[in-house]
Amino acid sequence: EVQLQASGGGLVQAGGSLRLSCAVSGITLKDYSVGWFRRVPGKQSEEVGCISSKNDNTYYPDLVKGRFIISRVNSENTVYLLMNSLRPEDTAVYYCNANQYPGYDYWGQGTQVTVSS
Repeated sequence: EVQLQASGGGLVQAGGSLRLSCAVSGITLKDYSVGWFRRVPGKQSEEVGCISSKNDNTYYPDLVKGRFIISRVNSENTVYLLMNSLRPEDTAVYYCNANQYPGYDYWGQGTQVTVSS
């Protein structure tokens, strides 16, 4: 059974940092790209970054570029999302996703991040 478990969320003041973890089991992590997404009630889910299975290339949308960093430790079956300079608008439930072409796509339970002003 494939499982992804996001953790590390919590309450932080604006300007602070949090590091989220995505613990993966049931798959060989190095063979998968992993993305982080977030969702606010009433809004569409948005991607906040991903790390590829090839060369660990990373991608960040403009809204988090320069503030968020994704890394992975395949031997620990874990992917991290370091979030710096947090803003109240970063408040959301954060999810991780592991995917591999052609059609393997797994989601984990989310972790709540709340940024106070």
